[in-house]
Amino acid sequence: MPAIPEARKQWFVVHVLSGQEQKVRDRINRLVESEEMGDYIFEVLVPQERVEENRKGKKIETKRKFFPGYIIVNMKLFAEDNSLVEKTWYFIKEMDGVIGFAGTKDKPIPMRQREVDGMLGQIKEREENIRPAISFETGDSVKVGDGPFEGQTGIIEEIDHETGKLLVSVTIFGRATPVELEAWQVEKG
Repeated sequence: MPAIPEARKQWFVVHVLSGQEQKVRDRINRLVESEEMGDYIFEVLVPQERVEENRKGKKIETKRKFFPGYIIVNMKLFAEDNSLVEKTWYFIKEMDGVIGFAGTKDKPIPMRQREVDGMLGQIKEREENIRPAISFETGDSVKVGDGPFEGQTGIIEEIDHETGKLLVSVTIFGRATPVELEAWQVEKG
C-alpha cells in the first residue's frame, strides 16, 4: 500500500447519483459547518466547464460537468497510522445522494498528487475558457443553417473541439467541397 498523504493532500473521488452532484456538494458544505467537520472536510468540487451553444439562433453560455456522477473531495480520511478516520468515512458514506467511494469496496484509494494537480489545472482551464458545445461526430450528416451555404446538407469530415469548428463536405456545382463552419452554423441533418 502506498504511503497515505498528509491530511490536506488527501483527495478522493466520490460516486454520487447522476444529476445530484451540486446538491450533494451543497449538502456536504452545509453539514460540515453544523456538524463541526471543518477539521476533516476541506474542499468539495464538482468539475465543470463553460460551454457555448446555439439555441434558436442565440448563443447561450452554460456549464457542463466533465465527470458526471462524481464529485472530488479533499478530506482527511486516513490517519497518520494508515487507519480509516471513521468520522469522515461515515459522514460522506451516509450522505444522501452518495453511492460510494472510488476504490475498493471497503477502502477508498486517494488520488495521486500528479492526478490532483492535473485535475485542478484542468478545472481551472475549463472554467476560464468557454468551449463550444459540439454534439456531432465525424461522419454525421448535417444541414447548414447559417452563412453562404445555408440550406445545403453535408457530411462532417473533421471536428476541432477546441475552436468549435467543423470541416463539412458540401456539394457545390456537383462536386464535394470541404467547407469550414462553426458548430453553431449547422444542425443534425
